[in-house]
Amino acid sequence: MKLTHLCAFICLLVAAAVLICGCTGTTDDQTTTPTPTATAAEEVQLKVFHAGSLTGPFEKVKAAFEADHPGVTVLLEPAGSVDCVKKITENGKPADVLASADYALIPSMMVPDDADWYLTFAKNRMVLTYASDSKYADEITDENWYEILARDGVRWGFSDPNSDPCGYRSPMVIQLAEAYYGDDQIFETLVGEHSKITATEEGGVYTIHAADPSPDSTTLTIRPKSVELVQMVQSGGLDYAWEYRSVAVQNDLEFIELPEEIDLSSIDFADNYATVQTEAKKGDGTTLYVGSPIVYGVTVPKIAEHPDLGTEFVETLIGATGQEILERDGQPPIVPAGGYGSVPDALQSLVEMKS
Repeated sequence: MKLTHLCAFICLLVAAAVLICGCTGTTDDQTTTPTPTATAAEEVQLKVFHAGSLTGPFEKVKAAFEADHPGVTVLLEPAGSVDCVKKITENGKPADVLASADYALIPSMMVPDDADWYLTFAKNRMVLTYASDSKYADEITDENWYEILARDGVRWGFSDPNSDPCGYRSPMVIQLAEAYYGDDQIFETLVGEHSKITATEEGGVYTIHAADPSPDSTTLTIRPKSVELVQMVQSGGLDYAWEYRSVAVQNDLEFIELPEEIDLSSIDFADNYATVQTEAKKGDGTTLYVGSPIVYGVTVPKIAEHPDLGTEFVETLIGATGQEILERDGQPPIVPAGGYGSVPDALQSLVEMKS
């Protein structure tokens, strides 16, 4: 009898345990309350103003930087370098990084009010680009290019000298070509009919005057950005366009490499380059650009909203990652980068300070 009572008691205990588990468990039609999680960090947008010719490599630097900085989105804003700088200095638009195709724009237009340091980080050279179906593509060489451009029906162009370093460098190359090839009519023959682009000579220095571009002539086209010319060459709207070598490589264009004496690539010919200058006039302002080797510059403007992240972006650009990207995109990096002014401590190990 006692054994029977004991078994009944055990059964009651088991039933009670099952009932308790059933009440605290979750059935198929019940919703489990999620465990509270930490609030995601606010996403940071890093603004980078840069020369249009840096679009290819900067897209790759952006990808590498974002991979190493979760929660940071890099906003790239390409334009002519002069316009990039003026967005900051004249319009007060905040940028965390400013990268120019002409490093000299930074000390001349930004220091000391808008920047107190800058780096030189890459080189380039001017080339004449074309497509396989451009007129006389099978004939053009580094010895006869100016004759090809002068032929009837050939359409060619460069970017606006008032907005883009590639634009004010293009007529410099054409002017330098006169002495190299022994033909003092090259500039007049190629550019003379474009009423807003003229040249004068005084004391052995040639000054190219570029006012607001007039409408396109039958042969010469001028566009605000060099990237527009790339698209026109690719689509057949132009036969030839002056570009940087890196832009030609990145866009799979054919191109003519010119002698170093005229392509603005070598410090060995800096004195020769300096004999040519472009006077750009836009509105009421006039700016004189003197021929010099093509060197790119970068800084973190004082107006930056995220200066520390801007410095880290520059570190990626001038470090091993950026060097590899630039080299692959046809734009030789300067290693180590040249430093001027109050360069941040975080960059000092990657920079050779200059006076």
